[in-house]
Amino acid sequence: MSSREQQRAHVVTQLLDGRLTMPEAARLMGLSTRHTKRLVAQVRQRGLAALAHGNRGRPPARRLPETVRARLLALARTTYAGCNDCHFTELLAEQEHVAVSRPTVQRWLRAAGIGNPRKRRPPKHRRRRERMPQAGLLIQMDASPHPWLEARGPRLVLHAAIDDATGEVLAAVFRPEEDSYGYLLLLRRLIRRYGVPAAVYTDRHGMFHRDAPPLSIADQLAGELAGTQISRALRELGIHWIPASSPQSKGRIERLFGTFQDRLVSMLRLAQARTLEDAQRVLDHYLPRYNAQFARAPLNPEPAWQPVPSHADLERMCSFKYRRTVNHDNTIQLTGRLMQLDPGPGGRSYAGVRVDVHAHLDGTLSVYHRGRRLAAKRLPEGHRPRRPRPQPVTVPLGPPNKAHTPPADHPWRTGPLRPPTTRNSMAHE
Repeated sequence: MSSREQQRAHVVTQLLDGRLTMPEAARLMGLSTRHTKRLVAQVRQRGLAALAHGNRGRPPARRLPETVRARLLALARTTYAGCNDCHFTELLAEQEHVAVSRPTVQRWLRAAGIGNPRKRRPPKHRRRRERMPQAGLLIQMDASPHPWLEARGPRLVLHAAIDDATGEVLAAVFRPEEDSYGYLLLLRRLIRRYGVPAAVYTDRHGMFHRDAPPLSIADQLAGELAGTQISRALRELGIHWIPASSPQSKGRIERLFGTFQDRLVSMLRLAQARTLEDAQRVLDHYLPRYNAQFARAPLNPEPAWQPVPSHADLERMCSFKYRRTVNHDNTIQLTGRLMQLDPGPGGRSYAGVRVDVHAHLDGTLSVYHRGRRLAAKRLPEGHRPRRPRPQPVTVPLGPPNKAHTPPADHPWRTGPLRPPTTRNSMAHE
């Protein structure tokens, strides 16, 4: 029996023993209640063998006779020796009038030890991908968890971005873990210094994309895809995202991390860095030295960096955006933080309105409605009083009841009890 049939046999056995109900057994087997009833009825008639498919052990109805197989193998060793599988199949149909599919011919020949005379073509020669001709056409981004501070401090994750054309490290930040905040910080830093790149090359981490997420009703009405924070920022900036199929395909940044795990760790050790702030300070001081030593000139000296559009707000794009509904008291709550909205034009109330809350990288919050920023202020912690939990009422217990011992003249001891008097008996009397 297969593993699925063994699991079904265990569930059906418990069902027949009365330890499971029919709906519970159906849910465990992933079947409908109606089909589970049919399955149980068959098991009661034929035993657990009824769980196996009825065609198991039977020869296929379309199996070719053994005489055809013997004739085919004899022709392959004599008359048509040296023909490849496809040509041999065609000759069987044309000359011998034997209609057999090529996969069947191939399977029979390999089982009999007859190989294909035409060997498989050698693997394709692969070569290193050429660099992009211009700086800013493609940047690679990734994160490397490593004991950068060794035993002196906490374990950190290095986020870095490198230009594919020049090999220059555009930005690098240390974070306690690999997160969207680190990538957005990288993106903001390199755009401020260089401009907007044409494409970003990363791995297929869940922070960069979602596999065909179901769209909510609000997203369908708004015509927006429910992506991640990073994918949304890349889309707003007009940066094309290219996912990598393997670590080798983004080998430039992988080799960068290999170099950093050797040289940067030594620099951090020499500086006696013990905290994240110390490590970031050493990294910022080391990056110009690394770029001066290892960066190279591109084939085309004209850079491909694009300026940030004048109407775009880089701080808004490189931030976390959340859709919230304004409460009846014109407040918005986000991760435990409460914001109070000021009245709109003419004393307008925003209760029940869907707004966008932007959590900026510096920790501040801003609220937007239809592209217009709303006046809001953050309320202090504990501004909204919480309802006190009711305290459990403790009922004092009296002394424990003592066991009652009937006296010696009690009817229980002297004779049979008189049957209790009922209304019917009273009526007969």
